Amino acid sequence: MLETDYKFSEVHVLANQIEYGEDRVHFKNIFANDNGGVALVAFKAGQKLDTHIAPAELMITVLEGEIVFTVVDKPHTLRAGEFMLVGEGVAHSVLAKADSKMMLTKVKA
Repeated sequence: MLETDYKFSEVHVLANQIEYGEDRVHFKNIFANDNGGVALVAFKAGQKLDTHIAPAELMITVLEGEIVFTVVDKPHTLRAGEFMLVGEGVAHSVLAKADSKMMLTKVKA
C-alpha cells in the first residue's frame, strides 16, 4: 500500500514542499511503499549527511542549490536541474555547498 499525505490528482510545487532547517538536514516523504519511494531533502549551506549505504537503487535530483555527492570516495558536484544514479549498497555522503533541496527516488530491486 502506498503511504502518502498527498491526494492524487492535485498539483504541487515540488521545492515548496520542504523547508530548510537551521539545526539539521530536513527530510519529507512524498510517498513510499515496500518497493521504494520519493523523499525531499533540504540542506542549509554546510550541512551534510555522513557516509552511509544506499538502501535501494537511488536517483538524486537537485532541485535548488549545489551539493557535493561523494560516491565511493569520488566527489561529484550537482547543481539545480542535474541528477545522478547510485546503486544499492553503495557508500555515499552529501555536503551542501549552498542552501539546497534535492529529490531522492528509491527503487528496491
